[in-house]
Amino acid sequence: MRDDDDSDGLTASRRKSSKDPRPPPRPRADGGMRIVVPLQGVVQGRGGLVLGSLIPCALFYFLQLYIKRNRPPAPEAAPGSPPPPPAATPIQRSHSRGLLTPRNALPSLSARGAVVRSGDEDSLYYAGLRRSADDPYHPVSNPDGIINLGLAENHLSLDLVGRWMEDHAAAAMLDGIAGAGEDARDLTIRGLATYQPYDGILALKMALAGFMRQIMHESVSFDPSQMVITSGATPAMEILSFCIADPGNAFLVPSPYYPGDIKWRTGIELIPVPCRSTDNFNISITALEIAYKQAKKRGVRVRGVLISNPSNPTGGIVPRETLHDLLEFVAEKNIHFICDEIFAGSMYGSDKFVSVAEVVDELEDFDKGRVHIIYGLSKDLSLAGFRVGVIYSYNENIVSAAAKIARFSSMSTPTQRLVVSMLSDQKFISEYLRVNRERLQKMYHLFADAMKQVGIECFKSSGGFYCWADMSRYIRSYSEKGERKLWDRLLEEAKVNVTPGSSCHCIEPGWFRCCFTALGEKDIPVLVERLRRVTDSHRSNS
Repeated sequence: MRDDDDSDGLTASRRKSSKDPRPPPRPRADGGMRIVVPLQGVVQGRGGLVLGSLIPCALFYFLQLYIKRNRPPAPEAAPGSPPPPPAATPIQRSHSRGLLTPRNALPSLSARGAVVRSGDEDSLYYAGLRRSADDPYHPVSNPDGIINLGLAENHLSLDLVGRWMEDHAAAAMLDGIAGAGEDARDLTIRGLATYQPYDGILALKMALAGFMRQIMHESVSFDPSQMVITSGATPAMEILSFCIADPGNAFLVPSPYYPGDIKWRTGIELIPVPCRSTDNFNISITALEIAYKQAKKRGVRVRGVLISNPSNPTGGIVPRETLHDLLEFVAEKNIHFICDEIFAGSMYGSDKFVSVAEVVDELEDFDKGRVHIIYGLSKDLSLAGFRVGVIYSYNENIVSAAAKIARFSSMSTPTQRLVVSMLSDQKFISEYLRVNRERLQKMYHLFADAMKQVGIECFKSSGGFYCWADMSRYIRSYSEKGERKLWDRLLEEAKVNVTPGSSCHCIEPGWFRCCFTALGEKDIPVLVERLRRVTDSHRSNS
């Protein structure tokens, strides 16, 4: 904005000296040009600062002093009149931040953090695990504690792993060269204490490739360069999900399925595709097609099909023909196929396990880049606490991306060295797989027979750690609510924790997942006695 008072003498003289053809402006009649004389004096240095600023301020100060000294005194209050109001209390200054946030309040969670925190609050699966952890059963130290059949751990063969650790762990840490020279020992320590590849050392990838081939009965080979090692199978699944799907995308998952938590951080939707007991919980391509079309109608992009083989929780085996059909389905839809084969080496039934890797090799003109396998050692070698997970992918881009994300979920190098030494001991591995299979088979039959004693039938399974038990006859109302009440009675009255079928997205009420590998043979009679507390009372009230 430009002011009219630029027509002062200085401006006029400049115009004159520059021979400005415009005539000087005429002065206004109201003397407006002189209103800002003090300021003009400051600019031109002609004493305006004194006239325009200091003198008025001094006059104003003396005026206030005069009024204060000559103010009349306040009249005295008459007897009986109310006292004068108290003087106003000056307002205390405070920090504005204190007005917004209560003192000692914690900063709030992010929206994502809040979702993760509350993600399992309504889950009976996690509620049962928490109760069992607070009051765990032990035959000597806590015989009245909760028997936990909800956690998939194999306690049957821990003694085999323990003996190997006692004999070989120390030597394995130093790579078997503790007696070598100083340079060799220094090299070994550097290999343990310094940074190693985040996606796993090559020695471990090679050892795992050999072990996976062994449990697949030498039917298929695995390339170590297509592996990414993570700290457990759940991180492996999450990392793979990050690589092939965006938040809001979905996977089709035949149900019932393990109540995992890969959606917490990935934002991926898991769409259950119902499998029914009348079909022995086999996967239906027709049901997959219906679920795919329904998701498309809702505007949800399906990025893959996710299955577990052997099935978790039923323990059933996916037939070779079904694997062929699934691969044709994902190829037609141009989506991914993820197969969780973490129980591949924990077989005890008559059905033969077939890896999707074997089926892929049989197909011609099939894009293998859409096929991915999840594996780990928490089940087949009873090493849940070692946190060994594997992503095996035929897609180079996914392997490259997963290897980078594995930085946030990498195994410790000492653990990797220890596992390499264990997997390299062929005598131990062969003996372990044989004995473990025998123990799994024996305990499964003991457990299934015990359930029959109390009127509970188990689905015929061939692999895994579970008995998929039908307790529908003991629920008072054939609904999820009735199933929940039975779960609560089992936990409170029988003090037995099981996983209800609703937590596994089973559409038929009354099915429960029971992990039989957490028990010993001596615990079976205790379990039967406790289950009778619920089943007998149900019969008496019927």
